[in-house]
Amino acid sequence: MSKVIIIDDESLARSIVKEYVQKHTELELVAECGDGFEGVKAIQQHQPDLIFLDIQMPKINGFEMLELIEEPPAVIFTTAFDEYAIKAFESHAVDYLLKPFDQIRFDKALAKWQEQKEKHTEKNTKELLDSVSQSPSQSQRIVIKDGSKIKIIPVQDVLYLEAADDYVKVHTKEGYFLKNKTMGHFEKTLPENLFARSHRSYIINITQITRIDAYEKDGHVAVLRTGAKVPVSRSGYGKLKEVLGL
Repeated sequence: MSKVIIIDDESLARSIVKEYVQKHTELELVAECGDGFEGVKAIQQHQPDLIFLDIQMPKINGFEMLELIEEPPAVIFTTAFDEYAIKAFESHAVDYLLKPFDQIRFDKALAKWQEQKEKHTEKNTKELLDSVSQSPSQSQRIVIKDGSKIKIIPVQDVLYLEAADDYVKVHTKEGYFLKNKTMGHFEKTLPENLFARSHRSYIINITQITRIDAYEKDGHVAVLRTGAKVPVSRSGYGKLKEVLGL
């Protein structure tokens, strides 16, 4: 029997999916969640085989919720969303159900999942998230799991980012938080009018720079409003000069 979780902020939508799920004896509904925070906890607790996930939810959306799961399960999206996301769904998701949908369409999505069960891996979900993260609507904040808490950081509050092995340190006035992403990911997705890569290991919020000082040989450091000093490589210096109009 396959374990299933439904995550949707609309109770009516949850009840419809629940009704459809209950017609399949091979499925066991182990949890229903009304938001992404509940979804993260339920997935960690129950380790489901499949989740039915809405995208547009309060607090954190469906994509942000998936980013917080270390080993995301297979996903069938139940949503009304933009074309950008739909293209990503077609490439990487098991399936997506555009609301409103009926039992016949639901059963088709389920059959597709059952056919692909062996082929669909965690990699598919991560590729989906990488694709969708390049949508402008997904690049305005960074959602981070900090112990048992979930932290939402608007990108304008980020001072700089620093590479840290398999993670990136997201530095803010409150301190830094670890995000399991690459510097390349952030370089592609953060707003270009706010952020520039100053060094192989650093990306700076250019609005935080007060000055750029020479530092050893051909190197420089960017001094931020907080007093923090961020390394600037030779190529990074050229980028910053261009962005700052120096």
